[in-house]
Amino acid sequence: MTSPFTDRKAGEAFLVAPPGGGKGPGVLVLHSWWGLTPWVQDFCRKVAEAGYTVLAPDLLDGVQPITAEEGEAVLAGVDPDELSGLVMSSAHALRAASADANQPIAVIGFSMGGSLALWLSARLTREVGAVVSFYGTQSIDFDDATAIYQGHFGADDHMVSEEDRVVTESILRIGGRETDFHLYPESGHWFFEEGDHAGGKAHSPKASELAWHRVTTFLAETVGSSSNAAVAEDDTDDSQHGTEGDG
Repeated sequence: MTSPFTDRKAGEAFLVAPPGGGKGPGVLVLHSWWGLTPWVQDFCRKVAEAGYTVLAPDLLDGVQPITAEEGEAVLAGVDPDELSGLVMSSAHALRAASADANQPIAVIGFSMGGSLALWLSARLTREVGAVVSFYGTQSIDFDDATAIYQGHFGADDHMVSEEDRVVTESILRIGGRETDFHLYPESGHWFFEEGDHAGGKAHSPKASELAWHRVTTFLAETVGSSSNAAVAEDDTDDSQHGTEGDG
């Protein structure tokens, strides 16, 4: 089940429910400067199929650059305060739409979205329980953050230096945050993404497959899924029935 989701504060976004139209743990997806592309929407559907309620806000107001120069120009024209406000309000909207509004959400971000995901976890410290950053870094204070972190980076990234990656991981670890960063050989920036834009040319199927497996495992271990909850409920019912039978 997919639908456009509009809120005066959260803006335009793409909301996807788990199979069956129910609700699952919330996963916020923050796209890169390529915009809310068809690939991002397909990615959201894929995450939702694993048992999550997924929300992807349109951070660029419908713009979908094709070249890196266009992407850089569009990003330069974005008001930082409006962007941060949109990300925060989207997180609040997602929590309200998820299975349990009192439970933390997970955030998956790509490039600029990865940086925003890291930033959000330091700002909404109790609301964000897990962060997956694809080739996005930060050098801010994470002392009050409570999230668990997973990072994915290409060894041949021309936009994120080794120093950027190491500094981000070091800050998280020094702050006592549980962190798991992965480096993919012969892969560059955008290796996980697909599309008609320039970043699609850097897609690495092999690295993407491995990263996707790691992401799904990470989500299941940190925020769970609606399918996990259903299995647990079934197990509880079976146990209860068994006890009654033995009596």
